[in-house]
Amino acid sequence: MNIAKKKTTIILVVLAIMVLTLCLPNLTLAKKVNMLSVVKADDSERVRLSDLLQAISEYSDENDYDQYLKTYSNSNRPNRTIRIEGEEYIETKGGNFEIVDNYMGLNEEAVLTPESGTISWKIRIEEAGLYNIRIHYFPVEGKSAAIERAILINGKTPFKEAELVLFDRVWGNRDAEIKRDDRGNDLRPLQVEKPTWILAPIVDKTSYYEEPYLFYFDKGDQIISLVSLREPMAIDYIELYREEQIKTYEQVKKTYEEEGLKPTQNHLIMVQAESAIAKSSPTLYPISDRSSPSVIPYHVSKIRMNAIGGYNWRLPGQWIEWKVEVPEDGLYCIALKRKQDQLRGIYATRSLMIDGKYPFEEMKRIRFNFNRQWQMDVLGDEEPYLFYLTKGTHRIRLIVTLGDIAPLIKIIENSVLKLNEVYRKVVMITSTNPDPYRDYQLEKRIPNLLETLSEQAEIIQKVADYLLQLTGEKSDKVVPLYNLVTQLQDIVKRPETLPRRLDTFKVNVGALGTWLLTVKEQPLTLDYLIVFSPGQKLPNAEASFWQRLKHEIGSYFASYVEDYSIVGNVGETDRSITVWITTGRDQAQTIKAMIDDTFTPEKNISVKLRLVPSNILLPATLAGQGPDVAMQVGEDIPVNYGMRNAVVDLTQFEDFEEVASRFHESALLPYRYEGGVYGLPEQQVFPVLFYRKDILEELDLEPPKTWDEVYYMIAVLKKHNLDFYLPVDMSAYAILLYQNGGEFYADGGKRSALDSEIAIDVFRRWTQFYTNYKLPLQADFVNRFRTGEIPIGIAPYNTYNTLVVFAPEIKGLWDFTVVPGTVQSDGTVRHDVASSTSAIVMIKNTKDKEAAWEFMKWWTDKETQVRFGREMEALMGEAARYPTANVEALEELPWPVKDYQNLKEQWKWVRGIPQVPGGYFTGRHLDNAFRKVVNSGENYREALLDHVIYINDEIKIKRQEFNLPY
Repeated sequence: MNIAKKKTTIILVVLAIMVLTLCLPNLTLAKKVNMLSVVKADDSERVRLSDLLQAISEYSDENDYDQYLKTYSNSNRPNRTIRIEGEEYIETKGGNFEIVDNYMGLNEEAVLTPESGTISWKIRIEEAGLYNIRIHYFPVEGKSAAIERAILINGKTPFKEAELVLFDRVWGNRDAEIKRDDRGNDLRPLQVEKPTWILAPIVDKTSYYEEPYLFYFDKGDQIISLVSLREPMAIDYIELYREEQIKTYEQVKKTYEEEGLKPTQNHLIMVQAESAIAKSSPTLYPISDRSSPSVIPYHVSKIRMNAIGGYNWRLPGQWIEWKVEVPEDGLYCIALKRKQDQLRGIYATRSLMIDGKYPFEEMKRIRFNFNRQWQMDVLGDEEPYLFYLTKGTHRIRLIVTLGDIAPLIKIIENSVLKLNEVYRKVVMITSTNPDPYRDYQLEKRIPNLLETLSEQAEIIQKVADYLLQLTGEKSDKVVPLYNLVTQLQDIVKRPETLPRRLDTFKVNVGALGTWLLTVKEQPLTLDYLIVFSPGQKLPNAEASFWQRLKHEIGSYFASYVEDYSIVGNVGETDRSITVWITTGRDQAQTIKAMIDDTFTPEKNISVKLRLVPSNILLPATLAGQGPDVAMQVGEDIPVNYGMRNAVVDLTQFEDFEEVASRFHESALLPYRYEGGVYGLPEQQVFPVLFYRKDILEELDLEPPKTWDEVYYMIAVLKKHNLDFYLPVDMSAYAILLYQNGGEFYADGGKRSALDSEIAIDVFRRWTQFYTNYKLPLQADFVNRFRTGEIPIGIAPYNTYNTLVVFAPEIKGLWDFTVVPGTVQSDGTVRHDVASSTSAIVMIKNTKDKEAAWEFMKWWTDKETQVRFGREMEALMGEAARYPTANVEALEELPWPVKDYQNLKEQWKWVRGIPQVPGGYFTGRHLDNAFRKVVNSGENYREALLDHVIYINDEIKIKRQEFNLPY
């Protein structure tokens, strides 16, 4: 009885806490319906921004679009349209260009342009001047990435931004209705391409410039060329034209009055945001929001796809489009139920188009201020905007844009580059560890040092002040700017302190780079849109107190009965297997959707997919409670389990060799043991050489092709206090070992081969990089590559993903190539590298081994790997580009053509490191020997040979344990 009373008391306390939690936020909730204003800077602010842009104009890149416009600022804007038919090209270079007729519903000819090559057209210009360009194109099926082209006029790129212009693909839900699994949860709808012919102006997809690009053409015959960089497209025609001037709302309103247009009455049309008909990216799929019971649809414990956007809808240029049916002609208002809970201290910005056009100027920049609660925003100022819509179907599109902060971001990007350049020049004199008691007289040795720091302090100060005026609050979004300004101003006053403050200077400049990433992203979540007659009462955006109380209590009790580690099934079959996955829920849901979509219908085998911690496989297998198949396990697991008879030897299946042909032998080697193969590779990663093009050019260096060139480069870099990055792990040693014909094991894995003369000499050379050449033993390569301290280094190729996403300020300033090689006696150069992999394995206790094998074959198949790779990149962006081990699948992933060719060239030289009994001692004792040489100064030969004894002893012990000859 006492126990029951205690339980009751505990529940009452929990409920009381919930009530308090619910009440407190409501004390400060703003009114339920906000009049959303499209805020504009007042005249004084605009003058300040104009002054700021003027202040940096002389420091901007002479090849950028700003300078291009400045050069042709006095040119005419001819009001004429010049059309060039796609099939009337005069020349092509590279690639397979083809003229097609009646392509995808087009009633005339077009030209198919591949993902590489150049196509050119001749244009007759009657009136010289600045023209906009638009292209009528069709996004031909490719690798699901945005279409990339460079634009040339008379063989030259007119401005830097024209080196890369993007053309959208169109995506949508594959199925009209959202499906549910057997647990009652909504399944995320698959996104598929819904291609159509598109007429699109050439614009800046980064949103720095709102208006379409202007291109100057002289009078007479001109040549315009498109250079394919990624993805194919069909071109119907190209037009040179003049973009129409968009009217302001006041002008449009005056037109309403002149034409006698009247507001409608008694209409309220709600469009669920998750039912969007088109999107620019597959990442813009419906999402589940359980933050409030007011979201439609809602369930207290089940997953409902009831919103769209969120963090996925954050990148400039992304758009979502909805269809709305209007019952009669007239004037309507538009409201959005939204939540912007991720950008505190700043606002998210969207632009709105109806049927492909901006209704008026103010719709280019709609602000959504920070608020953790759902808000009902009516478009308009104190008086809601009126939109004229005719009876019938209309398309409403919301586009992510940077709005008023676009020039601020461009300015800060410029400042980051200049301050990183200053940091690099200082490091070239002081090194990264300057003597705190030495006066380096930097202000004398670095030309214009103090002037540059002073100018940047003033510019950043103005940006911070302007941002403060735009947002009306001092938040964490402006603190990094003010911190850097304070330091820069103090350094200008006391330049002798700069060496002592070099680390904090670097941190503050790095914070500025992080600020750029944060402010560029504009997340926004939508529940629904409403098109309504003026004066109509709108639904409340937030739930009532009692609704929230019911929601919290229901969620609390549901947490005891819902198992969120299980990904539900769509249907059951006679045959079934259990699969464990150890990564994230997004990956698990994506794989489950693919299973239900293709594997189960084709093979009539249902799959119970469970998301588990990575360390649970061993105890579960030992207890006989493991899965049938385990995915994404480490490289060491298959052979270690195989020698203990815990996983299945896959060579017993008749079609194993056919399946094995999907991979390089280097990917399979770590899973071979005593004639068997105990896993199939899923991912394979190998090193490449990353380098900063701008810094190497500044130092008059080329990416090294051999290690002799690396030694020379290190000397030049060290002279300027810069570094070469070589990772301190077995991968670096493996590069040198394999390039010189060495091996890790001898006699079929019975003993270590690291006591051979080749291995010893390679060990000497490896350690000398850190003893004689003083390469860094520890380094954050990505950040130091970003600042330029380490302008070149060897790293896994998926570092590419990180640099693309997290170092946007150096976009176009870096590249990668094959690692330096070793010259052979015949004059050839070997570029061998070792790879690391992850695998899928079949547990020995599996009852239906044929069903498990069918799943493993399906998962490692080209089509499955391509689809998973594309969906993960669609889900998480380029940072999640999938490093598949399937050779053919990698080619189909959305790599730029040039970058894929670099990867392909390096992949020719990839080798695997075999797994042997006791082989875990190899890496451990190789590192121990390395530390003795580098840290303690021991003789390299003695250090390595001493530790080879330990390695051989462990191999012998393990071979005895498993009754293997030794």
